[in-house]
Amino acid sequence: MKIEKAEVLVSSPDRNFVTLRITTDDGLVGLGDGTLNGRELSVASYLEAHVVPLLIGRDAHRIEDTWQYLYRGAYWRRGPVTMAAIAAVDIALWDIKAKAANLPLYQLLGGASRDGVRAYGHASGVDIPELFDSIREHQALGYQAIRVQTGVPGLGSVYGVASSPTVGGARYDYEPARRTALPVEEKWDTAAYLRHVPTVFEAVRSEFGPELTLLHDGHHRMTPIQAAKLGKSLEPYDLFWLEDCTPGENAEALRLVRQHTVTPLAIGEVFNTVWDYQTLITDQLIDYVRSAVTHAGGISALKKIMDFAAQFQIKSGIHGPTDISPVGMAAALHLDLAIHNFGIQEYMRHGDATNEVFIQSFRFEDGYLHPGDLPGLGVSYDDQVASKFPYQSAYLPVNRLQDGTVHDW
Repeated sequence: MKIEKAEVLVSSPDRNFVTLRITTDDGLVGLGDGTLNGRELSVASYLEAHVVPLLIGRDAHRIEDTWQYLYRGAYWRRGPVTMAAIAAVDIALWDIKAKAANLPLYQLLGGASRDGVRAYGHASGVDIPELFDSIREHQALGYQAIRVQTGVPGLGSVYGVASSPTVGGARYDYEPARRTALPVEEKWDTAAYLRHVPTVFEAVRSEFGPELTLLHDGHHRMTPIQAAKLGKSLEPYDLFWLEDCTPGENAEALRLVRQHTVTPLAIGEVFNTVWDYQTLITDQLIDYVRSAVTHAGGISALKKIMDFAAQFQIKSGIHGPTDISPVGMAAALHLDLAIHNFGIQEYMRHGDATNEVFIQSFRFEDGYLHPGDLPGLGVSYDDQVASKFPYQSAYLPVNRLQDGTVHDW
């Protein structure tokens, strides 16, 4: 079964997506997600100029060989653009292999290890009352685990807080990439944040009780000692995890945090390979692996990372916001269902336009996701609808401290 054609599809329903579509000589079609938020065209160009020419004529069944060929053969390894491009190929080839077998993809990964995939959603508000409304909305949708983010008094726009309801009452998933000529610049004050967040969780626990599963994202904004302080202050509120409390590139930073708090730690959404995790896993400095299938080299690579993590009782928490297309989300769900050391799956609901372009078979019910049982990934792409949504330049915000110093966003 030879690869006959590979197309790079860029569309912007609700936000920008990069999709790779591979067609074999016997007519099977596979989809892969290569979306890199704010740098989408870099991946599209990498695929078109450097990867697609290498795919034509290759055996579509040789997934591992193709992965190694693209990773080792380029000499320049790792990095988000390279790994997103490789992921797009890997996901598409797994989609094809499962369709050739006439099985849902998870069956080729060892079969289901559970009946459903527990998911968490994103509740947020500029203040406590708005946050409570958002939590109740998510509970009504069926979520039993909820990430909590709020505005910080004295600051304007803050990471993770959705826009106010639009005309008509719809509240769209938080999408930080803005369609502007230059990145939006936001202000940040870590001290104000550290004072405010514990009071938020105290209020949430008082209102919603001890059984609701709560998560929080620090978005790399704290020094190690600040992160340790926050983790310790949140211990009374029994978080499922504290995510990205400090930049994870420095393993020693997580070691310091570990020494001061028993709040579980999740990290890795900006990681690309197993090498980013090596010390964090072997020294058990984290509890959850946060990489996306789309950004960590695909299903093949992330499954290996999770098998490595399983030896140290570390579980999955695969990245799943709206900058992962439904193709990438479906790939994550098939992997979630199959691996033994599953933890939880992030799930932000896409907008209506995205759901018209990407026709999906996965389902969400009573707090759990399932990828469905169609052959392959269970996602198809509607070219006619996609043509209505051409690419639009968009940037993630830039963050500055109150004195103007550029800070981690």
